Amino acid sequence: METSDTISKRASLKGYISSREIEQDKIEKILESGRLAPSARNNQPWKFIVIRDKEVLDNLAENAFGGPNYVVKDAPVIIIACANPKDDIVRDGREYYLFDVALAMENMILTATDLGLVTHLMTGVDGEEIKKILGIPKDVQFVVATPLAYPKGDSYDAAAKDRLSERERKPMQEIAYSDKWANPF
Repeated sequence: METSDTISKRASLKGYISSREIEQDKIEKILESGRLAPSARNNQPWKFIVIRDKEVLDNLAENAFGGPNYVVKDAPVIIIACANPKDDIVRDGREYYLFDVALAMENMILTATDLGLVTHLMTGVDGEEIKKILGIPKDVQFVVATPLAYPKGDSYDAAAKDRLSERERKPMQEIAYSDKWANPF
């Protein structure tokens, strides 16, 4: 699959999660794509926790993800992305660990899409409770989580069809300028 095809097919399909087990080699391929992401000064501040244990998933769903969260309860895998801010740079008040982890997660969700797997980036959760449940050190920050799941139904493309038809994107002239602000591209 071409990278641009994967980008255009990626959608958050939290309503299409199957509990079918994800193969180890696919999880490793996804993690490897995160490992290869660029980062400020090549600091690679990210840490990933791959959760497959049903009891841990249920505990997270109930206590950190806002109650009986079907996304977490139904998914066979949840990946938690964390980083220690001290492992990266801060310049002009910008904490680069957030940017760097986002780059790694983007690589991972695109790889998952390419493999026909559902992802859904989740940040509106109780990061402190996640840290408590998973034993994450105090100085490490929760950044984002995503389920990994096969889609319900025939294929990723079939699951994404309706969701992608609802997606609206701003026109290019609203987001890109030429040479200076507000000069049409």
